[in-house]
Amino acid sequence: MTVNSDLSDLRRAKRPVSGALAGPYGHPFHPALVTVPIGAWVSSLVFDIGSRIVHRPEFLAHGSAWLIAIGVLGALAAAGVGFLDLFAIPSGTRAFRTGLVHMGLNLAVTVAYAVGFAWRQGGGYPQGQGVGYGQLALSAASLAVLGLSGYLGGKLAYRYGVRVADESVQAEGYRSRIPS
Repeated sequence: MTVNSDLSDLRRAKRPVSGALAGPYGHPFHPALVTVPIGAWVSSLVFDIGSRIVHRPEFLAHGSAWLIAIGVLGALAAAGVGFLDLFAIPSGTRAFRTGLVHMGLNLAVTVAYAVGFAWRQGGGYPQGQGVGYGQLALSAASLAVLGLSGYLGGKLAYRYGVRVADESVQAEGYRSRIPS
């Protein structure tokens, strides 16, 4: 591959497939949307742990289940725009392969949380008992895989520059004077 071809591929990966759906140039929607599942699932794990500690844990167990559901819905929204961002990356590149692994891990985590939500709906919570250790372990493991996937998402943005503005555009923020 030539340098000009590489630069052309890089410019393509920085531009949205659809600005209306994936966010305009320099302002992708995916990073904003991923905060919903991440926040919900981290909070659900905190609630799970809390349900093993407090005297009357049912409210934490139920809250955790709702947070998991919110996270799954948020993950589906983030996946939709993330998929559009993946289309901007030329296939056969390291960035594209990283994007595929990132997407695959996120889908696996979303399925794991959906299974965890269904598991929690099956038996309810006995009086005075919190979330089961198996359910807690599933949430913790899913969150660990989500962290790995987040690392890959960061690699896509910060190392490969996917959906990040060109350096000439970024330079605007470092000028000492604003032209009049």
